[in-house]
Amino acid sequence: MRYKVVQTDHVYPDLDLETRSFGGAGAEFVCLNSTDEDVIAEGVKGASCIITAYAVITKRIMDSAGDGLRSVSKTGIGVNNIDIEAATARGVKVLNVPDYCIEEVSDHAVALTMSLLRFIPYLNARVKGGDWSTGDATAMERLHGKTIGMLGYGRIARLFHDKMKPWGVEALAYDPFLTEEQIAECGARKAEFEELLKASDIVSLHLPLTKENEHMIDAKALSLMKPTAFIINCSRGPLIDEKALAEALQAGTIAGAGLDVVETDSYDSGNPIFSCGNAIITPHIAFHSLQATQELREKVIADVLRVLAGEEPKNQVNK
Repeated sequence: MRYKVVQTDHVYPDLDLETRSFGGAGAEFVCLNSTDEDVIAEGVKGASCIITAYAVITKRIMDSAGDGLRSVSKTGIGVNNIDIEAATARGVKVLNVPDYCIEEVSDHAVALTMSLLRFIPYLNARVKGGDWSTGDATAMERLHGKTIGMLGYGRIARLFHDKMKPWGVEALAYDPFLTEEQIAECGARKAEFEELLKASDIVSLHLPLTKENEHMIDAKALSLMKPTAFIINCSRGPLIDEKALAEALQAGTIAGAGLDVVETDSYDSGNPIFSCGNAIITPHIAFHSLQATQELREKVIADVLRVLAGEEPKNQVNK
């Protein structure tokens, strides 16, 4: 029996590794280069495995693939673009790569924190504009003794915390799934949501996006933060109500924001967040390095090959 593996979309320079790996296992490999549901529904017919980056994998797409569909893989950590309920009902395994880009995302969170705290983009722009004066940067404060608050305390948050420890910070963590003892073992203190917002100088988000936590950072949450505090988001854009954040930044309710993600995951000139001078925004790049991309591709391929061989995958979301 010849298996068919379909990759809907990707951000890689080529797919030579995937073509060689699946071809060597006797499977047909097809890339659709599309996020359009109609194109994907047609292209996945007869597929054994689907691999997606940003394309939304709906029940309709899985139904179109047919009864031979075994798995849907996400080339990343978050699986909010896959209908997990529909996949589970069909007996389709949903796979991801939860242990890649941990170094990169935690690095990026540190970089955004330091860039805000030290006014680096602001000062760079002044100097390149011909102004050697410090301007408003004289308001900067030292990091030592500050309190970092982490919303979510998984792999990335813990590594972010480890990288911040040498600067002599205090650490709070909000994570309903961890005990006080588990958090204390890593050197942080368990805190409730509002307590963390009130006490932290840097609030860093490290959560998957769910229906329950969408817009968890809203106007009320922002109003609890210190006017000197910064918020960092390298997780998912919709965790923050961007309209409320833009208003808080413009009003000085908080001092600044470092965002690698926004709600639409794209630039919008009409979105006021892009006009806030005290916001640093990068284009959803925190996950990237040459090493992380190679690791991601290899792990996705390995788990799909396990599924095709009738073995248990290493990273199944819907067990």
